[in-house]
Amino acid sequence: MAGSPIAASKLQLALSKLGTKFVETYGQVEAPMCITVMPRDQLSSRLESCGYTGPFVDMKIINSDGLEVKNGEVGEIVCKGSLVMKGYWNNEEATNKTLQNGWLHTGDLGWVDDQGYLHIVDRIKDVIISGGLNIYPREVEEVLNKHKGVKETCVIGIPDDKWGESVVAYVVPNGTTEVVEEDLIALCKEYLASLKKPKQIHFVDQLPKSSYGKILKRELRKQHLEGVQ
Repeated sequence: MAGSPIAASKLQLALSKLGTKFVETYGQVEAPMCITVMPRDQLSSRLESCGYTGPFVDMKIINSDGLEVKNGEVGEIVCKGSLVMKGYWNNEEATNKTLQNGWLHTGDLGWVDDQGYLHIVDRIKDVIISGGLNIYPREVEEVLNKHKGVKETCVIGIPDDKWGESVVAYVVPNGTTEVVEEDLIALCKEYLASLKKPKQIHFVDQLPKSSYGKILKRELRKQHLEGVQ
């Protein structure tokens, strides 16, 4: 059970401790569990993917014009099939926005490789636009999570007078290895372009989460803005 994509480094740790005792799937409330499925025997070799299309659904990646993109190109993940919801209860407007021409618009960005495996990039609403360029928070989180002293992270965009938005990271240490800001910045320099590095890093004991464990970025962003005003 999970509320968000698992970082590749954390998945590797889980596999090293538990072995291939679980199956990774991708879904959401509107299309439960099995938009994609990653078989046990593929987990260790495809840490950054969430599998191929499940048995009761069709899936594709589309651009902002609603056209399907080529393999390797990032776009919105849409799907249709018997597992997709009929609509939101007493909310026709939201239903019509989410279900279009029979396809469920997930609000997730992703891309499909040449073998048909899906790679989730981020939520559309969480993309940070800095200096006119798109920065995907999950890409930064994946790098921060590589540090042995990091339990979990959350990256958000905050208003910036010069760049439009700037990257801010919240980090929860795991208590086993010391982790300091300088080490995390150095890690980001190794794996990321300069513009993607966090402008601020905050160490916290915990992150705001929903009742089923999903990190609430909107709430964290609100807390951050209220804290600096």
